[in-house]
Amino acid sequence: MGKLISIIVAVGIFAAVLIFGGAFYIVNESEQVVITQFGKPVGDPITTPGLKIKTPFLETANYFDKRFLAWDGEPKQVSTRDKRFININTYARWRISDPLQYAKSLSDESRAKNRIGSVLEGATQNAIAKHDLIELVRTTNRDYIVNNEDTNDQSSKEKTLIKSGRDELTREILEIAKSSTSELGIEILDFQFKRINYVPEVRKKVYERMVSERKRIAEEFRSQGAGESARISGQKDRDLKEITSDAYRRSQEIKGKADAKAANIYAAAYNKDPAFYRFMRTMEIYGETLDKETILVLSTEGDFLKYLGSVK
Repeated sequence: MGKLISIIVAVGIFAAVLIFGGAFYIVNESEQVVITQFGKPVGDPITTPGLKIKTPFLETANYFDKRFLAWDGEPKQVSTRDKRFININTYARWRISDPLQYAKSLSDESRAKNRIGSVLEGATQNAIAKHDLIELVRTTNRDYIVNNEDTNDQSSKEKTLIKSGRDELTREILEIAKSSTSELGIEILDFQFKRINYVPEVRKKVYERMVSERKRIAEEFRSQGAGESARISGQKDRDLKEITSDAYRRSQEIKGKADAKAANIYAAAYNKDPAFYRFMRTMEIYGETLDKETILVLSTEGDFLKYLGSVK
């Protein structure tokens, strides 16, 4: 009986040592563990979830996240190759690819983010310094027209082509960051620009230039409108002259036909009774030329006096 009690007590002591000495630990699906002994990693990393066992009191379980982690950079002021000062804000996604190497070199997420930040910010500044601003804000050579500042002709324009573009620039930064952080046991999965903007001093000048450009475009439209108005007015004047000329021609034709018809009527009347026709024409002429204050001195041989005498 005493031996049984001794065995139970020994087993209880052993179980207590295992439990309270930290022999058991649990690994979740989103975690990976590196076992260290007196601060030095021992064995392979544990990446499978479940209940695990380690040497109590001597070994320590160090938990590291197995998921994708975020890094958000602070806004920075940098200069492009064409001497444009801009503010940039970037972000990246990373993960612990080699937990054993990570435990040896960093072992802490805050230290890892600081190291990632120094690598990415340095790579970003170097990459931007080697490219013009237009390559940072554009990704393709789609149709894009800008003013040609090298000429005095404001209407002259040129198509600006980019050699790499923002996508290529981000890939370049990502490759540099990957090569610089691979020995730390971490992998940079993605890198992107969150925001790109001019510094306040340059932004004001850019806005002024945009306003000036829009005013120039408005003046071009006004000039085109004035030219179109002049063209329409000239066309209207030409059409009006053509219509007036055609109407005058037609009126003259009608008048000529009417005069010819009247002449035919006069000729027919003359042929029918020449004496009466002469009398009527003479009366019409005197009626057109004489008024109440006109005094006529007639000869006895005149036709008008003869007509008056014949009337009596």
